[in-house]
Amino acid sequence: MLRIGLLTSGGDCQALNATMRAIVKTVMHNTKQDVEIYGFLDGYQGLIHNRYIQMTPGDFSGLLSQGGTVLGTSRTPFKLLDVPEADGTVKVPAMKRTYKNLKLDCLFVLGGNGSTKTANRLSQEGLHVIALPKTIDNDTWGTDITFGFTSATDVATRCIDDIHTTASSHGRVFVIEIMGHKVGWIPLYAGVAGGADVILIPEIPYDMDNVVKAIDRREENGGRFAIIVCAEGAISKEEAAMKKKDYKKLVAQRVKPSVAYDIAEEIARRTDREVRVAVPGHTQRGGQPDSQDRIFATQCGVEAARGCLEGKYGYMIAKVGGKMCRVPLEDVAGKLKYVDPNCDLVREAKLLGISFGDE
Repeated sequence: MLRIGLLTSGGDCQALNATMRAIVKTVMHNTKQDVEIYGFLDGYQGLIHNRYIQMTPGDFSGLLSQGGTVLGTSRTPFKLLDVPEADGTVKVPAMKRTYKNLKLDCLFVLGGNGSTKTANRLSQEGLHVIALPKTIDNDTWGTDITFGFTSATDVATRCIDDIHTTASSHGRVFVIEIMGHKVGWIPLYAGVAGGADVILIPEIPYDMDNVVKAIDRREENGGRFAIIVCAEGAISKEEAAMKKKDYKKLVAQRVKPSVAYDIAEEIARRTDREVRVAVPGHTQRGGQPDSQDRIFATQCGVEAARGCLEGKYGYMIAKVGGKMCRVPLEDVAGKLKYVDPNCDLVREAKLLGISFGDE
């Protein structure tokens, strides 16, 4: 008998179901053992509180194109892992107890950075864990790409495309806020794909003078409108020079809903242009996975299942240099993959005339 557990943790994304489908199909196709499948509800909360459903291969039929997660998800912050739940439950012992009571042979964790840190902790506690790199932000260390990223980028790009027509019609400047609190992969890729004039990401602090110059330059060249793609974590050079605690205090005291509104207000004040803000928000997590996500999610699921059948655990599935591989959990846990300000795409975008506000 082979007993496997599945859980989806952290923010949702478009290819979680596709990944679970690939795990189950691969296991069923490549073992002669009877298989029991346990799906934990609402991420690690299901493992902590013994909430699960026993599933059959038929439950995964039709999931390749279905976004979200049929198991539900939640956030269980790693920094609070040793803080008891509201009902007094101590998390790590409770998770170990659920795992052992179900006699699991392997727990598959589909999650991002925080989820991977918890997966590593469980692995160190002796559980057989395999992690799979889920996050729209593409910021998981040790892999070139995460599933959810290309679908979210497509949604963000379509938003930019749609804004172009209204911006052009009214001759407006639009500030479009794209998800990316700590890293700027989605705004960078969507901004280039969507033809933005300015892209502001956390890794490249901006100077508002340079942003205004880019808008003015576009107008001088005959442009009626301008598109500013702004990561939700975009930061000015002045803010980047602040102490971390002072910057956090500044953000907490921000009157406007987000940095995009502050940027829009400053552009309007300096240029006397009509400025609007568009925030696609959680639509970037929603809808069907695109073809690239379906393929990568399937690859991840197949490779994770193969590792389980080989009896090998304690790693995250990754793609590096175009090849699927296994990266030890201890090597990826707690690390973020930032955009390199000198990477090819940033360099090429600048040669194209896109401003990042830094020069």
